[in-house]
Amino acid sequence: MRICVLASGSKGNCTYVETEKTRSLIDVGMSTAYIENALKDIGVDPSSIERIFLTHTHSDHINGLRVFLKKYAPTVYLTEKMDDELQMIIDNVCYIDGDMEIEDLVIKLVKTSHDAADSNGYVFTANGKSLMYMTDTGYINIRNYNKLKNHDVYILESNHDIEMLMNGKYPYHLKQRILGDKGHLSNKDCAYYLTQFTSEKTKQVVLAHLSEHNNNPDKALEAFYNTYEKCNKKPPKVIVAKQKDRTEVITI
Repeated sequence: MRICVLASGSKGNCTYVETEKTRSLIDVGMSTAYIENALKDIGVDPSSIERIFLTHTHSDHINGLRVFLKKYAPTVYLTEKMDDELQMIIDNVCYIDGDMEIEDLVIKLVKTSHDAADSNGYVFTANGKSLMYMTDTGYINIRNYNKLKNHDVYILESNHDIEMLMNGKYPYHLKQRILGDKGHLSNKDCAYYLTQFTSEKTKQVVLAHLSEHNNNPDKALEAFYNTYEKCNKKPPKVIVAKQKDRTEVITI
């Protein structure tokens, strides 16, 4: 399995996932031109993308979808509620309402808590290797913990530093939205959940969807390492995803 976060943040999100038999994107929140360049930079022909998995329909996750579909026509995997909210005619749609298999890719659905009509996280597994992907959620339900434990790679939202958010210029109602159960995970939330999920099997953590105004990589990494230290647990390798620059290609 090869994984690369092409872009991550409040202005656009897109991640590439490849198995021996499949090539997919999670979200298309950047322009088609940006995604094409990022894919070509890692040796992937954009026309080889067979499917797109949507997490939800907020603009920073679908901004480039219409043009990308018109040019390449991959199948879009989403829920019926997402499709209703999207209000876009898509020729190739597959409703995903539970776990499913596509060739050598096993997809497990994890419901998230966000202020959208519907929202998903995903666990992708192929040939014994697994990726957990989750952004845009106010919390992670304890009922999902077993499904989220012991994976090779984690891409998890580390959206904001609470002090930066509360002392920043956002209006009060927006601060409350971000902090609420249907908002976003703070650095501390993200780090705590990762200490519950990661194991010796975990090869890589990617901290994703950092707020442009209420966070920075140093804050996110500080919370990550401090939380692992307090839990007396060895941290796995970690990197921070960027808004306009892809991560390294992660191969597992």
